[in-house]
Amino acid sequence: MLDLQNLSVLRGQCPVVDGVTASISPGEFIGLIGPNGAGKTTLMRAALGLIAHRGDSSLAQLDPMARARAAAWLPQAREIAWGLSVAELVALGRLPHGRDQLGAGARAVDEALMRMGLENYRDRAATQLSGGEQARVLIARALAQQSPLILADEPIAGLDPAAQIDTMEVFADHARTGGAVLCSLHDLGLAARHCTRVWVMDRGRLVADGTPADVLSEALLAEVFHIRAHFQTTAQGPVFQPLSTLER
Repeated sequence: MLDLQNLSVLRGQCPVVDGVTASISPGEFIGLIGPNGAGKTTLMRAALGLIAHRGDSSLAQLDPMARARAAAWLPQAREIAWGLSVAELVALGRLPHGRDQLGAGARAVDEALMRMGLENYRDRAATQLSGGEQARVLIARALAQQSPLILADEPIAGLDPAAQIDTMEVFADHARTGGAVLCSLHDLGLAARHCTRVWVMDRGRLVADGTPADVLSEALLAEVFHIRAHFQTTAQGPVFQPLSTLER
């Protein structure tokens, strides 16, 4: 679904993303983690061909409409400027598929509203919703696009705990049914509990790639995040336990 080969992005002479080679296959829910400024957003934008880059991305090589059918993009910015209803805004996700609103498109919008718990909001103006509700509407728009791959940049930031968990479960379900998700986030506990794989970025480089259990070691957490922490495996799943910060 996505192949990156030696992908780099320069800001002047400084590499913001530095030679990343990685791939995403159907069924994977990948958590993209790393400290602020590690290059996570830049990596996703370059993978989509939204910014200039060196190296290769299988998505960036597609024409815009084919790219939109292959991957849905959920950026950090959540401003909703138009006074559309929630259902109308979610239906914008169907644009890459042409004139299908009376058939599969309408069903896709209904399903996306249901999955994000927005059925009772469909006729409300999206601009009149709270910030967290607007975030859920934009996630629903990405789901309605029905692209096999979803790239989401900090989609759970600002959501209440229940909505964060629900969103992670929605993404996990998308992967389990044959899609794939690349999601940047800062909650390591949610990454460990829901993601099948974790990519760790630090100073522009992909420094670790593997299952949460393999990647999120005490040594890596100390080196990349400068924290002393460990994971415990419980009957309910992995639990992240931060203990203290370390000197940088």
